Amino acid sequence: MQEFGLKSEKRNLADMNITAAKVYWNLTPAELVEHALANGEGLLADNGAIMCDTGQFTGRSPKDRFIVKDELTENTVWWGDINIPFSPEQFDALHRKMLNYLKDKTIYVRDAYVGAHPDYRLNLRVVNTKAWQNLFCHNMFLRPKREELVHFVPNFTILCIPEFEADPAVDGTRQKNFAILNLSKRMILIGGTGYAGEMKKGVFSVLNYMLPHERGILSMHCSANMGNAGDTAVFFGLSGTGKTTLSADPNRKLIGDDEHGWAHDGVFNFEGGCYAKVINITRESEPQIWDAIKFGAILENVRCFEGTRTPDYTNKSVTENTRTAYPIYHIENALEPSIGGHPKNIFFLTADAFGVLPPISKLTPGQAMYHFISGYTAKVAGTEVGVTEPQATFSACFGAAFLPLHPTKYAELLGENMRKHQVNVWLVNTGWTGGPYGVGSRMKLAYTRAMLTAALEGKLDNVEYKAHPVFGVAVPQTCPNVPDEVLNPRDTWSNKEAYDAQAQKLAQLFVQNFTKYEAFANDEIMSGAPVVEAASK
Repeated sequence: MQEFGLKSEKRNLADMNITAAKVYWNLTPAELVEHALANGEGLLADNGAIMCDTGQFTGRSPKDRFIVKDELTENTVWWGDINIPFSPEQFDALHRKMLNYLKDKTIYVRDAYVGAHPDYRLNLRVVNTKAWQNLFCHNMFLRPKREELVHFVPNFTILCIPEFEADPAVDGTRQKNFAILNLSKRMILIGGTGYAGEMKKGVFSVLNYMLPHERGILSMHCSANMGNAGDTAVFFGLSGTGKTTLSADPNRKLIGDDEHGWAHDGVFNFEGGCYAKVINITRESEPQIWDAIKFGAILENVRCFEGTRTPDYTNKSVTENTRTAYPIYHIENALEPSIGGHPKNIFFLTADAFGVLPPISKLTPGQAMYHFISGYTAKVAGTEVGVTEPQATFSACFGAAFLPLHPTKYAELLGENMRKHQVNVWLVNTGWTGGPYGVGSRMKLAYTRAMLTAALEGKLDNVEYKAHPVFGVAVPQTCPNVPDEVLNPRDTWSNKEAYDAQAQKLAQLFVQNFTKYEAFANDEIMSGAPVVEAASK
């Protein structure tokens, strides 16, 4: 077995029972780009980024993500449609098959860590068969210094082989693709899918188990940034709500765009990079992300303008989930290390395609807990055949797909931190105003930024508020640089009765979704529920 790359690392692939024809260790981004191009894994765009395709899967496959059910996890994991059990015996058998597959292959090994806070750091070793996916890991995870690699010892490993396919009848998977977490053996197996985000979210799921369960630390699917005065802000939101865009604020330092922990001394980033959507991106709309797409960055499933190497970000012929992965140091105002203090403001972002929720509103602690557990956003009409009106989506804690524990565990930790540190919590609608999708228009990004800035600078502390008639949230009646008529959603609809009916419909969807959590929710949380009767005029 030949080994290439940095010569100083401690070699212990034998401890993982891995043998391969060639092993490349901790290659630099430039070396990995060279390998990816030589291997035919992608092409170089004229902005310097390497463009790669993920194959059949252009996103995660939630139904093919499993957790090994054993003595450690049997009574701690929230089993169900999200956390699907997998037997230890089948895991071991599949692992042996993957190791055997690697014997005559070239592999790329990367040592990294997750968790910018030194007290909560997880040492990670990733084994890839694709150079570009090893570059993805360089970009997305935290990068040890050269001297730290000398005695690096991993305490979690990932084996990612996109071209290895399982036999469902033999291996116990649902399809040929799989992502399996073994929390006892501290290992993730990924095969049959080229979507690199499976590695990122697999590690996030691991942290979502270990930190709350073992350390009492809240793990969060959120972005975070810090102002010049040292004030930290946290942004929760599902994909498409603006989490990455709104945290990339040129006037604030970026802590991270997706995954964080909230410890006894503040907020810290799990990752070392950003994984942002690029569909329809322009330099005018998102200059920081645009400028970060340069050499060392990856573009997934993007196409170029015909006859050029210039990315066409409007092209969705492969998928609408086109993405870029770049190291956080590509953002000029990124905070290093990625650690901030306790947040003063938390924003729940939702893209409400029903056009009902206010563009910004302030929440009581009970409302904050209710909306956190609900994790609401909405899909727009037309994304699926037969869908002609907005579709409500609820994802507990704004990241149910990555939560091995019951959502109330995370909600309780959030509630404790909110009360302890007296945090302002805001609900921000980045979706539709003046009507639902197809009738109204998308909230202007400039208005949303102005509302966030006003909240962060305390300019909404002493303005007049009115309670929303259905959701009860406090709606500011004035906001700097935002027209007053935008702030009250009912006023933006030409047909007020249609708004009332739509608000009642959305409220009923909230209440229906929350029925599965009511048994765990106290009176304070339930006080945050919308009052459905108030929607009738």
